[in-house]
Amino acid sequence: MQTDLASSKSTPPIQQFLDKLDRITEARGKNVPQIVYVEKLRSLPVDSFGQAWVDFLDAHNLKPFTTGLRRKQLHDGVHVLTGYGADPIGEAEVQAFLLGAKFGLFNVLLGLGLLRVIYKNLDSRQAFAWQRLWQAYQRGRHSNFDPDTWQPELVWHLPLTEIQAIFSVNK
Repeated sequence: MQTDLASSKSTPPIQQFLDKLDRITEARGKNVPQIVYVEKLRSLPVDSFGQAWVDFLDAHNLKPFTTGLRRKQLHDGVHVLTGYGADPIGEAEVQAFLLGAKFGLFNVLLGLGLLRVIYKNLDSRQAFAWQRLWQAYQRGRHSNFDPDTWQPELVWHLPLTEIQAIFSVNK
C-alpha cells in the first residue's frame, strides 16, 4: 500500500492524469497503436511539418506519446501547428485552441481536467494569462481544424506553413 502512495507522489500530476486517461480509454477500447515515430520524422525535409514536429520534441527534451487515444498521441503536433509553447501557459493555450476548434462535452471535460493540473502547477512567478487563453480559443473557433479527425501522418512531408494554411491556423 505504501509503495502505491509513494509512487503516485513521485509521478508528476500531468503524468498521473495521462495514465488515468489511458486506463479509461483502454477499458473502452479507444486506444490506438503508436502513430508517431521519431526516426521517420527525422528523415523528412528540413521545412516539413514532420521535421518541425521532431525539432519541437528535441527542443523541449520530449518523447512522443506512443500510447492511448489518437488525439493524445498527436498532441505535440498541435503545439507545432499552432506555435504554442510546451510551458504551462502554452499547454493551456493548446487546450483553449482545441476547445475552440471542437466544442463538445468530452473536449470540455478533457480541457478542464488538464487546465486544472496546469493551473495547480504554475510557478508562482507565472501569471495565468486569461487573455491569451481567450485568443487561443478564438483562433481555434476560426480554424478548419478537427482534433479528432486530422491525419498529420499523411502530410508530414509537406511544409509546416502549408499545413497551417490548410487548417487556417496562421497567426
